[in-house]
Amino acid sequence: MNGNSYDIETPKQKTGGDAEKKKKKQKKSITEAEINGHSDPNTPVQTPVQTPIQTPIQTPLQSSEESASDSEKETEETLEQKEGAFSNFRISDVTIGKLKARGVSYLFDIQVKTFNPVFDGEDVIAQARTGTGKTFSFAIPLVEKLQGDSVPPTRGRAPKVLVLTPTRELAIQVAKDFKDVSKRLSITCFYGGSSYNPQRKSYFSGLTILYGFERKHLKNNNKLDLSKLKHVVLDEVDQMLDMGFTEQVEEILSTSYDKDSDSNPQTLLFSATCPPWVYDVAKKYMRPECKHVDLIGKKTSKASTTVEHLAIACHWSQRAAVLGDVIQVYSGSHGRTIVFCETKKDANELSMNASIKQSAQSLHGDIPQKQREITLKGFRNGTFEVLVATNVAARGLDIPEVDLVVQCSPPKDVESYIHRSGRTGRAGRTGVCICFYQRKEEDQLRYVENKAGLTFRRVGVPTANDIIKSSSKDAVRFLDSVPVTAVEYFRASAEKLIEERGAVDALAAALAHISGATSLEQRSLLNSDAGYTTMQLVCSQEMHNLGYAWRSIKEQLGEEFENHIKGMTFLKGKMTTSISPLSFLQQDNWSDCRRWQLTVATELPVLEEKQFSNRGDRGFGGGNRGDRRGGFRGGRGRSFGGSGGRGGGGGYGNNRGGHKRNFSQAFDY
Repeated sequence: MNGNSYDIETPKQKTGGDAEKKKKKQKKSITEAEINGHSDPNTPVQTPVQTPIQTPIQTPLQSSEESASDSEKETEETLEQKEGAFSNFRISDVTIGKLKARGVSYLFDIQVKTFNPVFDGEDVIAQARTGTGKTFSFAIPLVEKLQGDSVPPTRGRAPKVLVLTPTRELAIQVAKDFKDVSKRLSITCFYGGSSYNPQRKSYFSGLTILYGFERKHLKNNNKLDLSKLKHVVLDEVDQMLDMGFTEQVEEILSTSYDKDSDSNPQTLLFSATCPPWVYDVAKKYMRPECKHVDLIGKKTSKASTTVEHLAIACHWSQRAAVLGDVIQVYSGSHGRTIVFCETKKDANELSMNASIKQSAQSLHGDIPQKQREITLKGFRNGTFEVLVATNVAARGLDIPEVDLVVQCSPPKDVESYIHRSGRTGRAGRTGVCICFYQRKEEDQLRYVENKAGLTFRRVGVPTANDIIKSSSKDAVRFLDSVPVTAVEYFRASAEKLIEERGAVDALAAALAHISGATSLEQRSLLNSDAGYTTMQLVCSQEMHNLGYAWRSIKEQLGEEFENHIKGMTFLKGKMTTSISPLSFLQQDNWSDCRRWQLTVATELPVLEEKQFSNRGDRGFGGGNRGDRRGGFRGGRGRSFGGSGGRGGGGGYGNNRGGHKRNFSQAFDY
């Protein structure tokens, strides 16, 4: 099996199946799943997904344990649906109809646990993983409470609900969710970068719910009356109450809150991450008896459980070239991908990267608000497949069917990784998040693992075979979309090609051209460098020093061969080493023996811990040519053991001072 998991299908492909092959009972369960599933990805689901996953055909050979397991799973799904049934909550028929129009047929865990506290006016702090339906957790009960108010609305009325979000895009999205489930509420979104006239007009007409992003925009609008607020929601509270935002939030809310007053608005805080300091700051706004709803708790994993987390070692100089291959293999030509980078400059450059075959656009703070809205709409509608963004797209945005998230470097804080990776694997779907890292960022990657409670699976860059396999699948799908009428125009040319080149060769060449995979570049699985092939040298017993492997290679392939090797490192167990020679070097002159076997690696092997230090063995860490400390591509006088020095006391030194031993003595201890 390929360690890069390039054979996995995208989430879109996984949902396919042939219902006619199922038994009647299975067909019935599938139909029920279709009725109860959430067709709109903006409304997160728990177990049923947008397209129901069909269960395998039950055969007499299937074990009773498997049957019992399947039955138990079906029971769990039924219990969840019963617990979230609309009849259990104070939801009107009108709202139920609007929810069903959105594909929502029952409430989910976070919504079930917060509905009554929110509806009853309690202060709530809620924490749940990304993609689990936090927006509807406060939207549905607030809509029901406001629509049940018998007081008729008046022109020019002050807003009753204020929702603050960290980004414009999230404010627009959450406002839309409110509008979709409400009937007669006046809902307006205030933010900078857009025309004031519609906002001013809606204010004078009277508001029920006010959404705001830009704190300066709300604070400086003197005509806004926030003294009549009854409900305040801080969405993505960890960022809204971050050290840089606390003062602005307090200024906006100062007219609505009195210290220790029972008349203060109901305060609702929602987020996927709630660092301890959030609770300390929240005490300023919330009543002492506020309700805490935590669906993560002390569970190990804070990130979404439906996302596979991968890590690829890649120097920043190779990142742009590798990115196109990664998107092709893990998302394909038809999937959606979000690429996160740290700077606006990187976002602009990567979106125009020639290695990305799919259509791509950038999204960041310097882009005018109107264009940002157009860009997000185009990505949602499938106008283009790759969105390259800064953190502006990381928080709260619910974009349907994102198959892949790529992070160009490990983020500086764990919360950012959790939110970014949460853009995929939403609404019960599965997704993949890939994080590029340089060797010097290995510790930062481990920090994210420890704090987020996840494990990155280290994989290599896509190989030529992986790219060809993925491109071939896409090319076949492109052929399926060609109209029959168009085929007739090319039939004569096709017959001529078959006659000249043969059917298989002609079709293979056509598929290669369609996929764009006519020229492929081999890369090292260890560090993504172009022009290198990763090979494995296996020893029959544990090696205590890489010098033994170097000597074996030079004895068979010649002294000059080492100049073409990028580096060498131990694999786990120290019985195997991995090397990256230039691609044009072949194994023709190598002969396997009882002790040594040399093979081409098809996947990234598990490396020995602490391989990439600047001292000792010749790995892929620091060091330049002639550096006394070793490191890859060190000088001729490097030591292959110990801590370096010019031919110092390591296991092997090819200048003075080393304990020079021939290869036959290497394992005599």
